[in-house]
Amino acid sequence: MILDLPRFVTTERVYWNELQALLDRMRLEPNWRMSIPEIERLHYLYDRCSADLVRLDTFATEPQLRAYVESLVSRAYAEIHETRARADKIRWGALVAAFPRAFRRHLGAFRLAVGLTLAGCAFGWFAIRADPDARAVLMPFEGLMQSPAKRVAEEEGAKTDRLHGHKASFSAQLMTHNIQVTVMTLAAGVTWGVGTIILLFYNGVILGAVAADYVGAGYGQFLAGWLLPHGAIEIPAILLGGQAGLVLAGALIGWGERATRAERLRAVAHDLLAIALGAAVLLVWAGIVEAFVSQYHQPVLPYSLKIAFGILEMAALSIFLSRVGRA
Repeated sequence: MILDLPRFVTTERVYWNELQALLDRMRLEPNWRMSIPEIERLHYLYDRCSADLVRLDTFATEPQLRAYVESLVSRAYAEIHETRARADKIRWGALVAAFPRAFRRHLGAFRLAVGLTLAGCAFGWFAIRADPDARAVLMPFEGLMQSPAKRVAEEEGAKTDRLHGHKASFSAQLMTHNIQVTVMTLAAGVTWGVGTIILLFYNGVILGAVAADYVGAGYGQFLAGWLLPHGAIEIPAILLGGQAGLVLAGALIGWGERATRAERLRAVAHDLLAIALGAAVLLVWAGIVEAFVSQYHQPVLPYSLKIAFGILEMAALSIFLSRVGRA
């Protein structure tokens, strides 16, 4: 077949110019996100120019024209088949989605963490109900040593804001303490999970003992209004630390996997980091809420309002962990 070169160039140059404009824009705007029609058009132009290049191979007398089309085809090929992530833009969406995706990949470990904590809750509940004097052994803070009736009377009858001028420092202390507990629960996975199991069970014992003490004394509403605003986020964050610790333990043990220990640890390293960072962010929020919301009771803040706020937090967290990042 004889090719009419001038007519061919006139017809095809429109497509070459269009492809060059697309490639120039991709070079000048590295963060440009192409739509589906634009991607389809890029592929069409690439295929057409590739076919033009084959047809130009028969014209040894047009080396400059052939070199021009060849450069367009090679640039388009490089853009279409590029697999490296662009380093000039932080993909915040992918970073945020990494946390819930890692959580869902290890749901079994999270369920086990919840089960261990609930077992501790049951133990703490029955220990307090069977022996109220066990409060001195089980309660972690001095404020919980006094009777629920006395503490509720003091909190509801307070005439001044005891955290006035100290909310920020108190919040920072809470964040630091809770993050330390969560990281410790994760790090205890290096004991093949024994340390993580103990910490999860112990946290459950404290929760169960406090709940039995206040509910048994008839102050369940006070307890819910006090714990839910920050506990709706703080408790799941600690459970996430337990989840990560159990995942770490599973990678160390192997459970019959043929991969080496180093390979197993590398396989879960990114998920552990994502869960740990996600839990830390949650605990920052929980610390703020505990200092500015949880410490204020009726008549300053109605219990119903605080309980509703905690329920909304739990719902939002559940939706985030179960839905965000799904394909």
